[in-house]
Amino acid sequence: MALTPKLEFRQSQSLVMTPQLMQAIKLLQLSNMELVAYVEAELERNPLLERASEDGGPVESPEIEAPEPPASERDAQSGDWLERDMEPSRAEMETRLDTDLGNIFPDDAPADRAAATTPSAPSSSSDWSSGSSGGGGERGEDYNPEAFLTAETTLADHLEAQLSVAETSPARRLIGLHLIGLIDEAGYFTGDIGQVAEQLATSREEVEDVLRLIQAFEPTGVGARGLAECLALQLKERDRYDPAMQALVENLELLAKHDRNALKRVCGVDAADIADMIAEIRRLDPKPGLAFGSGVVHPLVPDVYVRPGPDGAWLVELNSETLPRVLVNQTYHATVAKVAKSAEDKSFLAECLQSASWLTRSLDQRARTILKVASEIVRQQDAFLLHGVRHLRPLNLRTVADAIGMHESTVSRVTSNKYISTPRGVVEMKYFFSSAISASGGGEAHSAESVRHRIKALIDAEAPTDILSDDTLVQKLKEDGIDIARRTVAKYREGMNIPSSVQRRREKMALRSEAN
Repeated sequence: MALTPKLEFRQSQSLVMTPQLMQAIKLLQLSNMELVAYVEAELERNPLLERASEDGGPVESPEIEAPEPPASERDAQSGDWLERDMEPSRAEMETRLDTDLGNIFPDDAPADRAAATTPSAPSSSSDWSSGSSGGGGERGEDYNPEAFLTAETTLADHLEAQLSVAETSPARRLIGLHLIGLIDEAGYFTGDIGQVAEQLATSREEVEDVLRLIQAFEPTGVGARGLAECLALQLKERDRYDPAMQALVENLELLAKHDRNALKRVCGVDAADIADMIAEIRRLDPKPGLAFGSGVVHPLVPDVYVRPGPDGAWLVELNSETLPRVLVNQTYHATVAKVAKSAEDKSFLAECLQSASWLTRSLDQRARTILKVASEIVRQQDAFLLHGVRHLRPLNLRTVADAIGMHESTVSRVTSNKYISTPRGVVEMKYFFSSAISASGGGEAHSAESVRHRIKALIDAEAPTDILSDDTLVQKLKEDGIDIARRTVAKYREGMNIPSSVQRRREKMALRSEAN
């Protein structure tokens, strides 16, 4: 069979991820803070984009008009400024001010006398603002006193200030600064003594001695290498670190298990003493470093508001405060397009116009998509909004996607990092999606979140003499029509940090004995 060249035409379809489509997908999964930061970056990069005002129009910068000078100054400025005396005489100033200059400004003192003069009393409150920085004119427009008054002291700053007072040796101070840099926000030392000694070319004993010095700083317990050492430092400060308390601190795992009988044997004390020791431990601060500022805490701002309407339906609306408003400046584009001559300028201008147009459309499409998904979630979870977590229905992404005619990946991106303000509080959109637990009688399935809520409610209501085991919880849930396995109950209980029935019985019996 001979091989001959030939031409063929084929028609096919393919999905191409254009930059504009990638941008629209990226905007869907951004939170409101990330979206604002992204739009701000685009406003700086694209000259055709501008921020819109509340009424939808462009933001116009107000024109500041200079105040008209008084008539006396206009008359003085009418002549040639070179002919005016730049420094008026003392007599002229006294005549203009109608007072003696000695009452306002003291005579210039000689340099030696001014240098030898020392104030005998504190200056008034009005003196520091004008004389402490060498003249107000040298500060410039960027000077802001509030920047100094509102500065937050960090844990590292607090420890370095104490180190500069407690240690005078430059070498030991350098070791201390290095150790302070290895203390985390909670106040714990996270480094390795051997590595620090090797890095700074010093002995291990020297590093440990400087670390003990830092552990004596405020707040008490800072610089500890673990929870036990942190609690021990605070107990030593309170003069409560006796042998019995030392044994308790060294066996914190027994305290976590609420095994008071074992703690009494280890510490060699009775039930009353062990109760007092545990109460003393609970009054300590396990993370002393958190008392100082660490980072900026951003408030949780909902993207969607849900509130009951007058007709009994739910009103779903977007939070307009989280939606950046941008417009394409067509007037500026037309003006610049007239003077663009080179192909490079025209290409850049066309790219900016296309990017700006796509951004405005993507923001509008993002808002519409979020509103559509949120409305469907509210429709599916109407019982939760009316009656609480107990009536939360099982829901998955496919159900919402099929109802609104979108893909599951789009719904997943929309619900990421988005929050809804409901009568039950501000919750994340992902909260409404939970797996289903089948019903024992063949009825409607139950949400996994509602089952967790029922387990916690049953455990909270149990009596100290009737602790519910996992098997008992399974039986009670089956009586309520929930078909669930014992291992699932144990998994949900551990996920909520609820101890086992044995540990709960020990803890409640101990609390009961303390009350008696």
